Amino acid sequence: MRLCRFDNDRLGLVEGDGVRDVTAALDGLPRYGWPLPRFDPLVANLAAIRPQVEILSGKAPKRPLSSVRLLSPVANPGKILAAPVNYKKHLEEARADPAIHHQKQVVEIQKIGLFLKATSSLVGPGEGIALRHLDRRNDHEVELAAIIGKAGRNVPRERAFEHIAAYAIGLDMTVRGPEERSLRKSVDSFTVLGPWLTTADAIADPAALDLRLSVNGDLRQQANTRDLILGIPELIEFASSFYTLHPGDVLLTGTPEGVGPVQPGDRILAEIQGIGRMEVAVRAAA
Repeated sequence: MRLCRFDNDRLGLVEGDGVRDVTAALDGLPRYGWPLPRFDPLVANLAAIRPQVEILSGKAPKRPLSSVRLLSPVANPGKILAAPVNYKKHLEEARADPAIHHQKQVVEIQKIGLFLKATSSLVGPGEGIALRHLDRRNDHEVELAAIIGKAGRNVPRERAFEHIAAYAIGLDMTVRGPEERSLRKSVDSFTVLGPWLTTADAIADPAALDLRLSVNGDLRQQANTRDLILGIPELIEFASSFYTLHPGDVLLTGTPEGVGPVQPGDRILAEIQGIGRMEVAVRAAA
């Protein structure tokens, strides 16, 4: 199942190149008062509303995907976790290019661990990327995103997939410079998630997915998730040893080699096998 969030917070079921409005299924979500929960209500209750989504989809007209504005399919993640230099060839290119490492030592993920991105950086592909520091290099990084579906702490890698609800494409944008990763990667619009949630049952093997990214038709990144240094189970085990994972938390699993700069006016096309593709426009921030 592929679920998207579009236009004015509508919920859609994606079928081929079309989408059916199943927003009424959200009426089945629990109502939360203050203080609001630290998780995403849709993701937390995804299994419960799936039957209603299927019923509604049979009655809803199909609209072209090209006619809707795709937002981040996760509306309220409690946290966005990201894996730095988690492909061997990207580690090598980061160490070789001073514009990437800014004269800093690039440390292996096993030693440096994960980092957090501000949830305020999250957008969907239809919202685009707004560059702020135009005097610096702003790079694209395509990644497989795993969406946590069940709360967990100290999750063993053997049970990690039980805690994943869905997958999506992630763009972990970054401003190059001397500051900490979490600051340079948390600029507004610098976490693009989309184009929709592909539920975990629809992905046979997340450790064998081709991913690619092009800018203005120029292929820049191409790899397979089998090349990850730490796979998804190891990342979840590691992350949950520090943080309690909650439904709707987003785990960006790392980017392969080929990262490079983008400028206002560029168009990024990101694709992951089994999930889909999303086109994202780059502009200067107002």
